[in-house]
Amino acid sequence: MWSWVLHRITGIAIFFFLLVHILDTALVRVAPEAYNAVMSTYKNPIMGLGETALVGAIAFHAYNGIRIILIDFWTKGPKYQKVMFYVVIGLWVVTMAGFVPRHLINVFSEMGH
Repeated sequence: MWSWVLHRITGIAIFFFLLVHILDTALVRVAPEAYNAVMSTYKNPIMGLGETALVGAIAFHAYNGIRIILIDFWTKGPKYQKVMFYVVIGLWVVTMAGFVPRHLINVFSEMGH
């Protein structure tokens, strides 16, 4: 059940990120000054933490999506769905362990500049 819930939540979060991303990127054509103003508001630690959450959502959604495909199209998928969920969590943890420290170092080192 948690896999189902998390897949829906991460999907919705990614959708809204993409919507905002398309809108703010479209500003560059309409009003370059407004685009620059919006981009400057993104350069703060809170947005850096938001980027961390975004990468976490994308990684989970991608790994769990592969799991769902395997459940649907692999004859043994339903039998191993629980094991595959733990593999998804493991892959997610490894991905985040590689991303988070480096990203947060970059986010918080830019504060001093």
